Amino acid sequence: MSLVKFEKMLKTNNIYFFDLVEFEEIIIHYLDVGKHALAKKAVKLGLEQHPQSVDLKLLQVELFIFEDDLEKATTLLKVIENLEPNNDEVFIQKATISSKSGNHKEAIENLKKALQFTSDKVDVWSLMGMEYLYLDDFENARLNFAKCIDVDYEDYSALYNIVYCFDMEKEHESAIKYLNSYIDRNPYCEVAWHQLGRQYFMLDMFKEALTAFDYAVLIDESFIGGYLEKAKTLEELGNYKEAIENYSVTLELDDPTAFAFVRIGECYQKLNDFDNAIIFYKKAVHEDPLLDRGWILLTNLYYDVKNYQKASYYISKALKIDEDNSLYWRRYSEIQIKLNFYEEAIEGFRKCLQLNDHALEVYIALVDVLCFVGEFNDAVAVLFKAQKIYKDFAEIEYRLAGLFFLLNKIKYAKNHLIAGMKIDYDYHIILSEMYPVVYENQEIQKLLINFKKALE
Repeated sequence: MSLVKFEKMLKTNNIYFFDLVEFEEIIIHYLDVGKHALAKKAVKLGLEQHPQSVDLKLLQVELFIFEDDLEKATTLLKVIENLEPNNDEVFIQKATISSKSGNHKEAIENLKKALQFTSDKVDVWSLMGMEYLYLDDFENARLNFAKCIDVDYEDYSALYNIVYCFDMEKEHESAIKYLNSYIDRNPYCEVAWHQLGRQYFMLDMFKEALTAFDYAVLIDESFIGGYLEKAKTLEELGNYKEAIENYSVTLELDDPTAFAFVRIGECYQKLNDFDNAIIFYKKAVHEDPLLDRGWILLTNLYYDVKNYQKASYYISKALKIDEDNSLYWRRYSEIQIKLNFYEEAIEGFRKCLQLNDHALEVYIALVDVLCFVGEFNDAVAVLFKAQKIYKDFAEIEYRLAGLFFLLNKIKYAKNHLIAGMKIDYDYHIILSEMYPVVYENQEIQKLLINFKKALE
């Protein structure tokens, strides 16, 4: 009724009287629903009718802080503190201002003062925990959140924060110990079982994780997170059919997600059921057309079954979404080679190098395609670039030997052949694969035979 009366007053410009409690309820309602302009009007009218009210002044401070007018908030807090030096809310708001200014240690000191005067310590411990998190002081953060749990076992926000602190400290065994003790006190808490399962999962203790997730979904049959984690654990255990069943439950409980479709597709692929894998990958990209992972999975699956035309179509979709992904460009080039589109393959491998993908296999793949199309000088230039990063690599030396021989630079060819044999004699077989004309040359054969004899 107070709210209706207040809004009617605003519309008619009539002035109605509200007692202090009514004003507080009206202001808090507007703050909760995010109507800050109306909250400001209510504070203004409230202070006109109740100018001595500390509670209304504190709400005014809250509005100042929301508007980032920290100077006005600080000035008003000094006035309030003079009136009520033991008011816990004064120190809480001081802490909020310090926190917004990045002074988290100062915020903690103010919260410690608030603890001396407050009857609701849980809220202050929670705030202190957050301030310690800002400082990456995970131990003190955890200890404050643990105090909240001691008062209220169902404070799941505090429980999540405690587990987060353990995670950041990589103390998974300690997290398991804490969660088990928590479950002893609150055994029907699906959140705790879920978090316990996560800890076991991170330690590769998949059977224990599965048991924990089983309890989580038994307690709450609509717990989507529980089914997702259970499905992931079943995947790790190789139980792909059961994993599919659990992912499917999440699709029934809520709107379908591309993530679930992808995971189901991957399970089918591991079961060698390529038809169903394709169905679910396509569902994933239909659900989220910008999910490049879905497109690349389709690409790889079609590549594996040697349907290079479709693989080419899907890799182009992935590249449209993320054209700076060198792994996609590698796959693009591999597909183009299979389709005998060598210029496109060269372009793809060059794109990898432009994206700072300087893996040896990229250089070698580019060189081999350049050789195939007869671009021997370009191939040599690429190998010299690779040699700056990969010194004394047989893969490079033998290819330089072959190329220089083809370019009729016999002295250079022999020097690189000898260098290659010194690094790895057996790798000379690459000459017969890549440069058969060179390999069959009598001088080259003589060098290979003499070097082998020297080794013996």
